[in-house]
Amino acid sequence: MKKLLNTVYVTTEGSALKKDGENLVVEVEGAEKARVPLHMLASIVTFGPILLSPALIGTCAERGISVVLLDRASRFQARVEGAVSGNVLLRRAQYRIADDATDVVRGIVMGKIANQRAVIRRALRDYGSEMQAEARDGLERATDRMAMILRRVQLSDTSVDLLRGSEGEAATLYFGVFCHLIRSPDAELRWTVRSRRPPLDPMNALLSFLYTLLTHDCRSACEAVGLDPAVGFLHRDRPGRPSLALDLMEELRAPLADRLALSLVNRRQLRAADFRRMDGGAVLLGDDARRTVLTAWQERKKEERLHPFLQEKAPFGLVPYLQAQMLARHLRGDLDAYPPWFWS
Repeated sequence: MKKLLNTVYVTTEGSALKKDGENLVVEVEGAEKARVPLHMLASIVTFGPILLSPALIGTCAERGISVVLLDRASRFQARVEGAVSGNVLLRRAQYRIADDATDVVRGIVMGKIANQRAVIRRALRDYGSEMQAEARDGLERATDRMAMILRRVQLSDTSVDLLRGSEGEAATLYFGVFCHLIRSPDAELRWTVRSRRPPLDPMNALLSFLYTLLTHDCRSACEAVGLDPAVGFLHRDRPGRPSLALDLMEELRAPLADRLALSLVNRRQLRAADFRRMDGGAVLLGDDARRTVLTAWQERKKEERLHPFLQEKAPFGLVPYLQAQMLARHLRGDLDAYPPWFWS
């Protein structure tokens, strides 16, 4: 099985990254703060104004280490990568079915809905007895309705547009009861509605940040197996959007990003004071809070789960790669259908 390599996140503005022999070196104000062997790296992600030496950029491109530049608000700015990998026949198969990929979309939607439902059911199992009856009933009604949508997606002969509608209906149910999953005493961390570009409250800021990290991992996974991350099936093509990476992350949002966000808030590792509101109304993670999230994210990626199709244990961090691999095998004709990843 593929080895889980590391991602280095650099959050200190003004840091300088350079190559020293076979190592990545991070300096702040001329003092060395970190040294990581290049052969252990899959990617480098920087936040805000960070200096990268030409020698480091060239070496990363040559060795397949992606370099992603995000701004202070964690918005994507640029990506530096080397030559495109993978064979042209796989990409031609991807392009050929992109406009009629009902079976692939069905698998993605089934995985997403099932995993969202599993997050709610886990909350009911863990602390349902402590909830008020109204909250508990709301969560149970949502899981029942999501089960019906899941059966409809699985059994009906439908179109991609109708599958997108089912995915949207389930997402509305999920985020409609998301407030009952938050147990923080901070009123500012209450959930109201999903907002993005920009996020308008702390929970949305936390989710958006984690989704950015997950998108990066899914895009890297697509490229690692030779798929074009810009040509998706569930998400429509749009210039500059990694549609296939967004497709892959749909199954993983709830168990990887949402569950981690809830854990950080419910365990009070993040409090309302860890977020800052900007003049335009956007809410962002503070610098220390961002480091807390990145550390938790890296630890989360090391946790192992049984892959339901491969019947092998794999760390969370490899799941995007494994799913991209399953999709590639389906496109080549080695698998009759794309097998979604179900969290349990």
